[in-house]
Amino acid sequence: MLVAAAVCPCPPLLVPEIASGAAGELDGARAACYDAVAVLAAARPDRLLVVGPAAPAESGEFAAGSRGSLRGFGVALDVTLGAGEPGARPLPPSLTVGAWLLERTRWDAAPVAARALPEDAKAADCLEAGRRLGAEEGRLALLVLGDGSACRTAKAPGAFDDRAEPFDRAVADALARADTAALADLDPVLARQLHVAGRPAWQLLAGAAEGADLDGRLLHDEAPYGVAYLVATWT
Repeated sequence: MLVAAAVCPCPPLLVPEIASGAAGELDGARAACYDAVAVLAAARPDRLLVVGPAAPAESGEFAAGSRGSLRGFGVALDVTLGAGEPGARPLPPSLTVGAWLLERTRWDAAPVAARALPEDAKAADCLEAGRRLGAEEGRLALLVLGDGSACRTAKAPGAFDDRAEPFDRAVADALARADTAALADLDPVLARQLHVAGRPAWQLLAGAAEGADLDGRLLHDEAPYGVAYLVATWT
């Protein structure tokens, strides 16, 4: 049973050591993420599953103790997902940022595991995976990672697209209302065209939260660098 979810962006720039002189520009997003993780802890879950997007070859399950590295982004920083024996595979970037968030907030509320969803995962598969999670026994919390569109300005990674802001606004509204149907209806083709990384994880959340009667709260909604960063909680 899903009892709480936190939705956070996962750009490596969220890590101050990577952002360096620009770290202050993401202070608001960073603080909102910390607050969202605190909401998860307050829900007293039996377990936490961290969910984020990945290249198909990097997708799959990751146990506690799995490690990730931010060295590819220019800083000598490694992170570990919870407590456990080191896994055979490194965490993909989205889950590495998630593990960093948990380390930064000193997560100790419940055992942790992670799942990386293929960036091109079908909506139906994401929803069904979420429904299976929601049907399991015990109190489940989700840390759901993923950015919105990367096409909000001409200098954005995906260049400007006038469809990006309406798409992000619809997602923000759905997160604020804990609207599972709206997230389930997100168009994977449009999301891919707008370089939306969060779509698979948001749709897994939608499946897991069906019938859970959770309330949503939007904590942060900005698009620095032309990329939408949304933070929300469902409890």
